[in-house]
Amino acid sequence: MAELTADGAEGADDAKAEGARQKVHIRTFGCQMNELDSGKMLRLLEGRGYESTDEPESADVILINTCSVREKPEQKVRSLLGRFKPLKDTNQDLILGLCGCYAQQEGGGLLRRFPFVDLVMGPDAIPRLPGLVMDVQEGRSRQLATEQLDRQDYPFTNDLVFRDDHKVTAFVTIQKGCDSFCSFCIVPTTRGREVSRPASEVVEEVRRLAGEGVAEVTLLGQNVNSYGLKRSGEPPFDELIGLVAEVDGIQRIRFTTSNPWDLRPGLVDRFRTEPKLCSYFHLPVQSGSDSMLARMRRRHTRAEYLDLVQALREARPDIALSTDILVGFPGETEEEHSETLTLLSEVGYDFIYSFNYSPRPHTPASRNQPDNIPKEVKQRRLREVQDLQATITRERMLAWEGKTAEVLVEGPSRKDPTWLSGRIGQNWIVNFPGSPRQVGETIAVRIERVLSNTFQGAVATRDTEGAGSALRVLN
Repeated sequence: MAELTADGAEGADDAKAEGARQKVHIRTFGCQMNELDSGKMLRLLEGRGYESTDEPESADVILINTCSVREKPEQKVRSLLGRFKPLKDTNQDLILGLCGCYAQQEGGGLLRRFPFVDLVMGPDAIPRLPGLVMDVQEGRSRQLATEQLDRQDYPFTNDLVFRDDHKVTAFVTIQKGCDSFCSFCIVPTTRGREVSRPASEVVEEVRRLAGEGVAEVTLLGQNVNSYGLKRSGEPPFDELIGLVAEVDGIQRIRFTTSNPWDLRPGLVDRFRTEPKLCSYFHLPVQSGSDSMLARMRRRHTRAEYLDLVQALREARPDIALSTDILVGFPGETEEEHSETLTLLSEVGYDFIYSFNYSPRPHTPASRNQPDNIPKEVKQRRLREVQDLQATITRERMLAWEGKTAEVLVEGPSRKDPTWLSGRIGQNWIVNFPGSPRQVGETIAVRIERVLSNTFQGAVATRDTEGAGSALRVLN
Protein backbone atom coordinates (compact mmCIF):
# COMPACT_ATOMS: atom_id res chain seq x y z
CA MET A 1 0.00 0.00 0.00
CA ALA A 2 1.43 3.35 -1.01
CA GLU A 3 1.82 6.11 1.54
CA LEU A 4 -1.09 8.56 1.52
CA THR A 5 -0.74 12.26 2.16
CA ALA A 6 -4.09 12.97 3.82
CA ASP A 7 -4.21 14.98 7.02
CA GLY A 8 -3.20 12.74 9.89
CA ALA A 9 -2.32 9.71 7.72
CA GLU A 10 0.99 7.92 7.98
CA GLY A 11 2.69 5.10 6.14
CA ALA A 12 1.69 1.52 6.78
CA ASP A 13 5.20 0.65 8.05
CA ASP A 14 4.76 2.92 11.10
CA ALA A 15 1.45 1.28 11.95
CA LYS A 16 2.85 -2.24 11.68
CA ALA A 17 5.43 -1.41 14.31
CA GLU A 18 2.68 -0.64 16.80
CA GLY A 19 1.50 -4.25 17.03
CA ALA A 20 -1.72 -6.02 16.03
CA ARG A 21 -3.79 -4.47 13.31
CA GLN A 22 -7.11 -2.90 14.19
CA LYS A 23 -10.21 -3.66 12.14
CA VAL A 24 -12.69 -1.41 10.37
CA HIS A 25 -16.19 -2.27 9.17
CA ILE A 26 -17.74 0.05 6.55
CA ARG A 27 -21.40 -0.11 5.55
CA THR A 28 -22.38 1.84 2.42
CA PHE A 29 -25.73 3.22 1.29
CA GLY A 30 -26.50 5.13 -1.89
CA CYS A 31 -24.85 5.79 -5.21
CA GLN A 32 -21.63 4.76 -6.92
CA MET A 33 -20.00 7.92 -5.62
CA ASN A 34 -20.61 6.65 -2.10
CA GLU A 35 -19.14 3.28 -3.02
CA LEU A 36 -16.01 5.02 -4.24
CA ASP A 37 -15.88 7.21 -1.12
CA SER A 38 -16.06 4.09 1.06
CA GLY A 39 -13.13 2.66 -0.86
CA LYS A 40 -11.13 5.81 -0.20
CA MET A 41 -11.94 5.70 3.50
CA LEU A 42 -10.85 2.09 3.72
CA ARG A 43 -7.57 2.77 1.97
CA LEU A 44 -6.84 5.76 4.17
CA LEU A 45 -7.34 3.64 7.28
CA GLU A 46 -5.34 0.80 5.75
CA GLY A 47 -2.54 3.34 5.56
CA ARG A 48 -2.75 3.53 9.36
CA GLY A 49 -2.59 -0.25 9.72
CA TYR A 50 -6.30 -1.09 9.79
CA GLU A 51 -7.74 -4.08 7.98
CA SER A 52 -11.26 -4.51 6.68
CA THR A 53 -13.73 -6.88 8.32
CA ASP A 54 -17.21 -8.00 7.27
CA GLU A 55 -18.09 -8.65 10.92
CA PRO A 56 -19.09 -5.50 12.84
CA GLU A 57 -18.76 -7.44 16.11
CA SER A 58 -15.00 -7.73 15.60
CA ALA A 59 -14.44 -4.13 14.44
CA ASP A 60 -12.58 -1.40 16.29
CA VAL A 61 -14.11 1.22 14.00
CA ILE A 62 -17.54 1.08 12.32
CA LEU A 63 -18.33 3.67 9.65
CA ILE A 64 -21.76 4.04 8.03
CA ASN A 65 -21.50 5.91 4.72
CA THR A 66 -24.93 7.43 4.29
CA CYS A 67 -27.25 8.70 1.54
CA SER A 68 -29.90 11.40 1.80
CA VAL A 69 -31.26 11.64 -1.75
CA ARG A 70 -34.42 9.89 -0.55
CA GLU A 71 -36.00 9.21 2.81
CA LYS A 72 -35.73 5.42 2.74
CA PRO A 73 -31.89 5.26 2.99
CA GLU A 74 -32.09 7.57 6.00
CA GLN A 75 -34.55 5.20 7.67
CA LYS A 76 -32.19 2.28 7.01
CA VAL A 77 -29.31 4.19 8.59
CA ARG A 78 -31.30 4.92 11.73
CA SER A 79 -32.30 1.27 11.94
CA LEU A 80 -28.69 0.18 11.51
CA LEU A 81 -27.59 2.53 14.27
CA GLY A 82 -30.05 0.78 16.57
CA ARG A 83 -28.45 -2.56 15.73
CA PHE A 84 -24.93 -1.25 16.33
CA LYS A 85 -25.72 0.50 19.63
CA PRO A 86 -25.42 -2.72 21.73
CA LEU A 87 -21.90 -3.20 20.33
CA LYS A 88 -21.02 0.24 21.61
CA ASP A 89 -22.65 -0.50 24.97
CA THR A 90 -20.42 -3.55 25.47
CA ASN A 91 -17.25 -2.03 24.00
CA GLN A 92 -16.70 1.60 24.94
CA ASP A 93 -13.51 1.68 22.85
CA LEU A 94 -15.47 1.01 19.67
CA ILE A 95 -15.62 4.07 17.40
CA LEU A 96 -18.93 4.49 15.60
CA GLY A 97 -19.07 7.07 12.82
CA LEU A 98 -21.64 8.46 10.38
CA CYS A 99 -20.24 9.68 7.05
CA GLY A 100 -21.60 10.88 3.73
CA CYS A 101 -24.59 12.91 2.64
CA TYR A 102 -26.99 12.27 5.54
CA ALA A 103 -24.17 13.20 7.93
CA GLN A 104 -23.57 16.39 5.95
CA GLN A 105 -27.30 17.18 5.91
CA GLU A 106 -27.94 16.75 9.64
CA GLY A 107 -24.51 17.73 11.01
CA GLY A 108 -24.26 18.19 14.75
CA GLY A 109 -27.89 17.23 15.21
CA LEU A 110 -26.84 13.60 14.80
CA LEU A 111 -24.40 13.87 17.69
CA ARG A 112 -27.21 15.20 19.88
CA ARG A 113 -29.75 12.64 18.71
CA PHE A 114 -27.39 9.66 18.96
CA PRO A 115 -25.07 10.17 21.96
CA PHE A 116 -23.32 6.86 21.25
CA VAL A 117 -22.07 8.12 17.85
CA ASP A 118 -18.45 9.33 18.02
CA LEU A 119 -17.95 10.90 14.59
CA VAL A 120 -20.10 12.75 12.06
CA MET A 121 -18.28 13.56 8.82
CA GLY A 122 -19.35 14.94 5.42
CA PRO A 123 -17.89 13.89 2.04
CA ASP A 124 -15.40 16.78 1.88
CA ALA A 125 -13.79 15.62 5.14
CA ILE A 126 -12.72 12.20 3.84
CA PRO A 127 -9.00 13.18 3.62
CA ARG A 128 -9.14 14.01 7.36
CA LEU A 129 -10.58 10.64 8.40
CA PRO A 130 -7.42 9.11 9.95
CA GLY A 131 -6.82 12.20 12.05
CA LEU A 132 -10.46 12.38 13.17
CA VAL A 133 -10.41 8.73 14.24
CA MET A 134 -7.18 9.36 16.15
CA ASP A 135 -8.75 12.35 17.91
CA VAL A 136 -11.62 10.17 19.12
CA GLN A 137 -9.26 7.39 20.22
CA GLU A 138 -7.14 9.81 22.21
CA GLY A 139 -10.17 11.14 24.02
CA ARG A 140 -10.27 14.54 22.39
CA SER A 141 -14.08 14.46 22.34
CA ARG A 142 -16.57 13.44 19.68
CA GLN A 143 -15.81 14.82 16.24
CA LEU A 144 -17.92 16.86 13.81
CA ALA A 145 -16.48 17.58 10.35
CA THR A 146 -19.07 18.94 7.91
CA GLU A 147 -17.29 21.97 6.48
CA GLN A 148 -17.44 22.14 2.68
CA LEU A 149 -14.21 23.05 0.95
CA ASP A 150 -13.68 26.02 -1.37
CA ARG A 151 -14.84 25.10 -4.87
CA GLN A 152 -12.02 27.17 -6.40
CA ASP A 153 -9.29 25.12 -4.77
CA TYR A 154 -10.89 21.75 -4.12
CA PRO A 155 -8.26 19.00 -3.60
CA PHE A 156 -8.87 15.84 -5.61
CA THR A 157 -5.39 14.46 -4.89
CA ASN A 158 -6.78 11.90 -2.50
CA ASP A 159 -8.42 10.10 -5.41
CA LEU A 160 -4.98 8.89 -6.51
CA VAL A 161 -4.99 5.75 -4.39
CA PHE A 162 -3.42 2.51 -5.50
CA ARG A 163 -5.60 -0.56 -5.79
CA ASP A 164 -4.65 -3.99 -4.50
CA ASP A 165 -7.85 -5.98 -4.93
CA HIS A 166 -7.18 -7.19 -8.49
CA LYS A 167 -10.49 -6.00 -9.89
CA VAL A 168 -10.84 -5.38 -13.61
CA THR A 169 -13.30 -2.47 -13.23
CA ALA A 170 -12.92 0.76 -11.26
CA PHE A 171 -14.66 4.05 -10.49
CA VAL A 172 -12.79 7.30 -11.14
CA THR A 173 -13.99 10.63 -9.78
CA ILE A 174 -13.92 13.42 -12.35
CA GLN A 175 -16.20 15.92 -10.62
CA LYS A 176 -18.03 16.58 -7.38
CA GLY A 177 -21.11 18.64 -6.55
CA CYS A 178 -23.94 19.99 -8.67
CA ASP A 179 -25.12 23.43 -9.81
CA SER A 180 -28.41 22.31 -11.36
CA PHE A 181 -30.54 22.92 -8.23
CA CYS A 182 -33.50 20.81 -9.28
CA SER A 183 -36.29 21.66 -6.85
CA PHE A 184 -36.50 18.15 -5.33
CA CYS A 185 -32.77 17.43 -5.01
CA ILE A 186 -30.55 17.80 -1.95
CA VAL A 187 -27.24 17.05 -3.71
CA PRO A 188 -26.12 20.71 -4.00
CA THR A 189 -26.52 20.96 -0.23
CA THR A 190 -24.79 17.71 0.73
CA ARG A 191 -22.14 17.54 -2.00
CA GLY A 192 -21.67 21.25 -2.63
CA ARG A 193 -21.18 23.17 -5.83
CA GLU A 194 -19.73 21.71 -9.02
CA VAL A 195 -15.98 21.29 -9.15
CA SER A 196 -14.22 19.54 -12.03
CA ARG A 197 -11.08 17.56 -11.30
CA PRO A 198 -8.09 18.45 -13.52
CA ALA A 199 -7.95 16.24 -16.60
CA SER A 200 -4.28 15.49 -15.98
CA GLU A 201 -5.16 13.94 -12.60
CA VAL A 202 -7.99 11.90 -14.12
CA VAL A 203 -5.77 10.51 -16.87
CA GLU A 204 -2.95 9.78 -14.42
CA GLU A 205 -5.27 7.80 -12.15
CA VAL A 206 -6.65 5.86 -15.12
CA ARG A 207 -3.09 5.12 -16.25
CA ARG A 208 -2.20 3.76 -12.81
CA LEU A 209 -5.35 1.66 -12.70
CA ALA A 210 -4.61 0.24 -16.15
CA GLY A 211 -1.14 -0.68 -14.93
CA GLU A 212 -2.76 -2.69 -12.14
CA GLY A 213 -4.93 -4.65 -14.57
CA VAL A 214 -8.09 -2.53 -14.65
CA ALA A 215 -9.74 -2.84 -18.07
CA GLU A 216 -12.89 -0.77 -17.55
CA VAL A 217 -13.32 2.59 -15.82
CA THR A 218 -16.52 4.40 -14.91
CA LEU A 219 -16.12 8.18 -14.76
CA LEU A 220 -18.16 9.54 -11.85
CA GLY A 221 -19.72 12.90 -11.12
CA GLN A 222 -23.04 14.35 -10.04
CA ASN A 223 -23.35 15.88 -13.53
CA VAL A 224 -20.55 14.66 -15.78
CA ASN A 225 -21.97 16.48 -18.82
CA SER A 226 -20.92 19.81 -17.33
CA TYR A 227 -17.36 18.65 -16.68
CA GLY A 228 -14.77 21.30 -17.51
CA LEU A 229 -17.27 24.01 -18.40
CA LYS A 230 -16.57 26.03 -15.25
CA ARG A 231 -12.85 25.37 -14.84
CA SER A 232 -10.50 27.38 -17.01
CA GLY A 233 -8.17 25.35 -19.19
CA GLU A 234 -9.97 22.02 -18.81
CA PRO A 235 -11.45 20.14 -21.80
CA PRO A 236 -15.18 19.45 -22.10
CA PHE A 237 -16.42 16.03 -21.08
CA ASP A 238 -16.36 14.45 -24.53
CA GLU A 239 -12.70 15.40 -24.94
CA LEU A 240 -11.88 13.97 -21.51
CA ILE A 241 -13.35 10.67 -22.69
CA GLY A 242 -11.02 10.82 -25.68
CA LEU A 243 -8.01 11.35 -23.40
CA VAL A 244 -9.00 8.41 -21.20
CA ALA A 245 -9.52 6.22 -24.28
CA GLU A 246 -5.89 6.82 -25.28
CA VAL A 247 -4.61 5.10 -22.11
CA ASP A 248 -3.08 1.73 -22.98
CA GLY A 249 -4.86 -1.19 -21.33
CA ILE A 250 -8.24 0.50 -20.97
CA GLN A 251 -10.76 -1.48 -22.98
CA ARG A 252 -14.01 0.12 -21.88
CA ILE A 253 -15.28 3.47 -20.60
CA ARG A 254 -18.56 4.17 -18.83
CA PHE A 255 -19.85 7.25 -17.02
CA THR A 256 -22.62 8.44 -14.73
CA THR A 257 -24.63 10.59 -14.05
CA SER A 258 -25.85 13.06 -16.67
CA ASN A 259 -28.24 15.99 -16.74
CA PRO A 260 -30.00 16.26 -20.13
CA TRP A 261 -29.64 20.05 -19.98
CA ASP A 262 -25.86 19.80 -20.37
CA LEU A 263 -25.73 16.98 -22.93
CA ARG A 264 -23.75 18.52 -25.79
CA PRO A 265 -23.35 17.40 -29.42
CA GLY A 266 -19.72 16.50 -28.77
CA LEU A 267 -20.71 13.73 -26.37
CA VAL A 268 -23.27 12.36 -28.83
CA ASP A 269 -20.57 12.35 -31.51
CA ARG A 270 -18.22 10.50 -29.15
CA PHE A 271 -20.64 7.56 -29.19
CA ARG A 272 -20.33 7.56 -32.96
CA THR A 273 -16.53 7.64 -33.05
CA GLU A 274 -15.12 6.06 -29.86
CA PRO A 275 -15.38 2.24 -29.74
CA LYS A 276 -14.14 2.07 -26.15
CA LEU A 277 -17.17 4.04 -24.97
CA CYS A 278 -19.77 1.48 -23.90
CA SER A 279 -23.19 1.40 -25.53
CA TYR A 280 -25.00 2.50 -22.42
CA PHE A 281 -26.33 5.86 -21.23
CA HIS A 282 -28.12 6.64 -17.98
CA LEU A 283 -30.06 9.81 -18.75
CA PRO A 284 -32.40 10.85 -15.91
CA VAL A 285 -35.67 12.44 -16.99
CA GLN A 286 -37.76 12.24 -13.76
CA SER A 287 -41.08 12.93 -15.52
CA GLY A 288 -42.66 12.86 -18.96
CA SER A 289 -44.76 15.98 -18.38
CA ASP A 290 -43.57 19.45 -19.37
CA SER A 291 -45.50 21.07 -16.52
CA MET A 292 -43.90 18.67 -14.04
CA LEU A 293 -40.43 19.23 -15.51
CA ALA A 294 -40.91 22.97 -15.07
CA ARG A 295 -41.93 22.59 -11.41
CA MET A 296 -38.96 20.30 -10.89
CA ARG A 297 -36.64 22.93 -12.44
CA ARG A 298 -35.27 20.44 -14.93
CA ARG A 299 -34.55 23.08 -17.60
CA HIS A 300 -35.54 20.87 -20.53
CA THR A 301 -38.81 19.81 -22.13
CA ARG A 302 -40.11 16.41 -23.09
CA ALA A 303 -39.51 17.17 -26.77
CA GLU A 304 -35.92 18.27 -26.13
CA TYR A 305 -35.29 15.10 -24.17
CA LEU A 306 -36.71 12.94 -26.97
CA ASP A 307 -34.50 14.77 -29.47
CA LEU A 308 -31.47 13.75 -27.37
CA VAL A 309 -32.65 10.14 -27.32
CA GLN A 310 -33.03 10.15 -31.10
CA ALA A 311 -29.58 11.68 -31.58
CA LEU A 312 -27.97 9.09 -29.31
CA ARG A 313 -29.65 6.20 -31.13
CA GLU A 314 -28.61 7.59 -34.49
CA ALA A 315 -25.01 7.86 -33.27
CA ARG A 316 -25.00 4.40 -31.63
CA PRO A 317 -27.95 2.27 -32.83
CA ASP A 318 -27.35 -0.47 -30.25
CA ILE A 319 -27.22 1.90 -27.27
CA ALA A 320 -29.06 0.87 -24.10
CA LEU A 321 -30.82 3.62 -22.17
CA SER A 322 -31.90 3.87 -18.55
CA THR A 323 -33.40 6.70 -16.54
CA ASP A 324 -34.74 7.90 -13.18
CA ILE A 325 -38.47 8.41 -12.64
CA LEU A 326 -39.83 10.36 -9.66
CA VAL A 327 -43.48 9.60 -8.88
CA GLY A 328 -45.86 11.70 -6.81
CA PHE A 329 -44.06 15.03 -6.92
CA PRO A 330 -46.19 17.80 -5.31
CA GLY A 331 -49.18 18.67 -7.44
CA GLU A 332 -48.77 15.78 -9.88
CA THR A 333 -52.08 15.16 -11.66
CA GLU A 334 -53.30 11.95 -13.24
CA GLU A 335 -52.74 13.51 -16.65
CA GLU A 336 -49.13 14.37 -15.80
CA HIS A 337 -48.61 10.85 -14.48
CA SER A 338 -50.04 9.45 -17.73
CA GLU A 339 -47.53 11.52 -19.70
CA THR A 340 -44.74 9.78 -17.82
CA LEU A 341 -46.20 6.40 -18.77
CA THR A 342 -46.38 7.36 -22.44
CA LEU A 343 -42.75 8.57 -22.30
CA LEU A 344 -41.65 5.15 -21.03
CA SER A 345 -43.38 3.51 -24.00
CA GLU A 346 -42.05 6.04 -26.50
CA VAL A 347 -38.40 5.80 -25.39
CA GLY A 348 -38.36 2.08 -24.64
CA TYR A 349 -35.79 2.16 -21.85
CA ASP A 350 -33.85 -0.98 -21.12
CA PHE A 351 -34.45 -0.40 -17.41
CA ILE A 352 -35.27 2.42 -15.01
CA TYR A 353 -34.81 3.47 -11.41
CA SER A 354 -38.15 4.63 -10.02
CA PHE A 355 -39.04 6.18 -6.68
CA ASN A 356 -41.82 7.86 -4.76
CA TYR A 357 -41.20 11.50 -3.99
CA SER A 358 -40.20 12.27 -0.41
CA PRO A 359 -39.48 15.84 0.74
CA ARG A 360 -35.78 16.53 1.23
CA PRO A 361 -34.75 19.21 3.73
CA HIS A 362 -33.22 22.43 2.39
CA THR A 363 -34.69 21.92 -1.09
CA PRO A 364 -36.98 24.43 -2.87
CA ALA A 365 -39.74 21.82 -3.15
CA SER A 366 -39.75 21.14 0.60
CA ARG A 367 -39.99 24.87 1.31
CA ASN A 368 -42.50 25.92 -1.32
CA GLN A 369 -44.52 22.90 -2.44
CA PRO A 370 -46.52 20.86 0.10
CA ASP A 371 -46.25 17.09 -0.18
CA ASN A 372 -49.92 16.80 -1.13
CA ILE A 373 -50.10 13.48 -3.00
CA PRO A 374 -51.53 10.77 -0.71
CA LYS A 375 -49.23 7.83 -0.01
CA GLU A 376 -51.66 5.32 -1.53
CA VAL A 377 -51.79 7.38 -4.75
CA LYS A 378 -48.01 7.50 -4.92
CA GLN A 379 -47.83 3.75 -4.39
CA ARG A 380 -50.38 3.06 -7.11
CA ARG A 381 -48.63 5.33 -9.61
CA LEU A 382 -45.26 3.83 -8.80
CA ARG A 383 -46.67 0.36 -9.33
CA GLU A 384 -48.07 1.41 -12.72
CA VAL A 385 -44.68 2.82 -13.74
CA GLN A 386 -42.86 -0.31 -12.62
CA ASP A 387 -45.35 -2.73 -14.17
CA LEU A 388 -45.18 -0.98 -17.54
CA GLN A 389 -41.40 -0.82 -17.45
CA ALA A 390 -41.18 -4.50 -16.48
CA THR A 391 -42.97 -5.38 -19.70
CA ILE A 392 -40.69 -3.12 -21.76
CA THR A 393 -37.56 -4.43 -20.04
CA ARG A 394 -38.61 -8.02 -20.68
CA GLU A 395 -39.07 -7.28 -24.38
CA ARG A 396 -35.68 -5.58 -24.56
CA MET A 397 -34.01 -8.51 -22.82
CA LEU A 398 -35.69 -11.19 -24.93
CA ALA A 399 -34.36 -9.46 -28.04
CA TRP A 400 -30.87 -10.57 -26.93
CA GLU A 401 -31.74 -14.26 -26.82
CA GLY A 402 -29.67 -16.17 -29.37
CA LYS A 403 -27.34 -13.24 -30.03
CA THR A 404 -23.62 -13.12 -29.30
CA ALA A 405 -22.13 -10.24 -27.34
CA GLU A 406 -18.71 -9.26 -26.03
CA VAL A 407 -18.47 -9.80 -22.26
CA LEU A 408 -15.74 -8.34 -20.06
CA VAL A 409 -15.22 -11.06 -17.46
CA GLU A 410 -15.24 -9.47 -14.00
CA GLY A 411 -15.00 -12.56 -11.80
CA PRO A 412 -16.91 -15.61 -10.57
CA SER A 413 -20.70 -15.61 -10.60
CA ARG A 414 -22.28 -14.74 -7.24
CA LYS A 415 -24.66 -17.69 -7.29
CA ASP A 416 -22.27 -20.28 -8.71
CA PRO A 417 -18.53 -19.66 -8.30
CA THR A 418 -17.79 -22.32 -10.94
CA TRP A 419 -19.33 -19.94 -13.49
CA LEU A 420 -18.01 -16.58 -14.64
CA SER A 421 -19.80 -13.24 -14.64
CA GLY A 422 -19.36 -10.06 -16.63
CA ARG A 423 -21.16 -7.31 -18.49
CA ILE A 424 -21.84 -6.56 -22.09
CA GLY A 425 -21.41 -2.99 -23.32
CA GLN A 426 -25.11 -2.37 -22.75
CA ASN A 427 -24.58 -3.04 -19.02
CA TRP A 428 -26.46 -6.34 -18.80
CA ILE A 429 -24.87 -9.02 -16.61
CA VAL A 430 -24.11 -12.35 -18.28
CA ASN A 431 -23.23 -15.54 -16.35
CA PHE A 432 -21.63 -18.46 -18.17
CA PRO A 433 -19.36 -21.47 -17.61
CA GLY A 434 -15.66 -20.71 -17.91
CA SER A 435 -12.23 -20.75 -16.33
CA PRO A 436 -10.92 -18.36 -13.63
CA ARG A 437 -8.00 -17.71 -15.98
CA GLN A 438 -10.43 -15.78 -18.21
CA VAL A 439 -11.08 -13.03 -15.63
CA GLY A 440 -10.12 -9.72 -17.22
CA GLU A 441 -10.57 -10.99 -20.76
CA THR A 442 -13.24 -9.85 -23.21
CA ILE A 443 -14.99 -12.94 -24.54
CA ALA A 444 -17.70 -13.54 -27.13
CA VAL A 445 -20.65 -15.16 -25.36
CA ARG A 446 -23.84 -16.45 -26.92
CA ILE A 447 -26.86 -15.46 -24.81
CA GLU A 448 -28.99 -18.57 -24.36
CA ARG A 449 -31.39 -17.76 -21.56
CA VAL A 450 -33.03 -14.61 -20.21
CA LEU A 451 -33.63 -14.53 -16.46
CA SER A 452 -35.34 -11.82 -14.42
CA ASN A 453 -32.51 -9.28 -14.70
CA THR A 454 -29.51 -11.21 -16.00
CA PHE A 455 -28.56 -13.45 -18.90
CA GLN A 456 -27.10 -16.96 -19.04
CA GLY A 457 -24.85 -17.88 -21.91
CA ALA A 458 -22.05 -20.01 -23.30
CA VAL A 459 -18.67 -19.06 -24.70
CA ALA A 460 -18.72 -18.79 -28.49
CA THR A 461 -15.89 -19.17 -30.97
CA ARG A 462 -15.53 -17.91 -34.52
CA ASP A 463 -15.56 -20.83 -36.93
CA THR A 464 -13.36 -19.75 -39.81
CA GLU A 465 -13.74 -22.94 -41.82
CA GLY A 466 -15.47 -22.51 -45.14
CA ALA A 467 -16.59 -19.23 -46.64
CA GLY A 468 -18.36 -17.79 -43.65
CA SER A 469 -17.48 -16.66 -40.14
CA ALA A 470 -20.38 -18.19 -38.29
CA LEU A 471 -20.39 -18.24 -34.51
CA ARG A 472 -20.28 -21.70 -32.97
CA VAL A 473 -21.31 -22.37 -29.35
CA LEU A 474 -18.79 -24.35 -27.33
CA ASN A 475 -20.25 -27.21 -25.28
